[in-house]
Amino acid sequence: QVQLVESGGGLVQAGGSLSLSCAASGGAFSAYAMGWFRQTPGKDRELVAAINWSAGSIYYPDSVKGRFTISRDNAKNTVVLQMNSLKPEDTAVYYCAARQGHVTYYYSSDYNYWGQGTQVTVSS
Repeated sequence: QVQLVESGGGLVQAGGSLSLSCAASGGAFSAYAMGWFRQTPGKDRELVAAINWSAGSIYYPDSVKGRFTISRDNAKNTVVLQMNSLKPEDTAVYYCAARQGHVTYYYSSDYNYWGQGTQVTVSS
């Protein structure tokens, strides 16, 4: 059983940057693929970045490609989402997610474990 705790959300002006961190405990972190999702009221959770166990496979949707960077440190059991050039439409609750497996996974239903979420608000 993996527990995930996000941190680093907050309020930032458009064009600014934020770094979200997800700390994992309770499992063999290197055995897990990780993802960052976001959700706004009334909408489904949207994948913004996914990374496999070794960081050899990374995926971003077009909406964030070139602006967001996902990374992981298996020695520290953490995954980080660096968000640059933020836009008001990036405003959402951001969730860290995990599942066992060695590839990248793209859908929220693929993931077994979720953090509590952290709010990111981008003002115009």
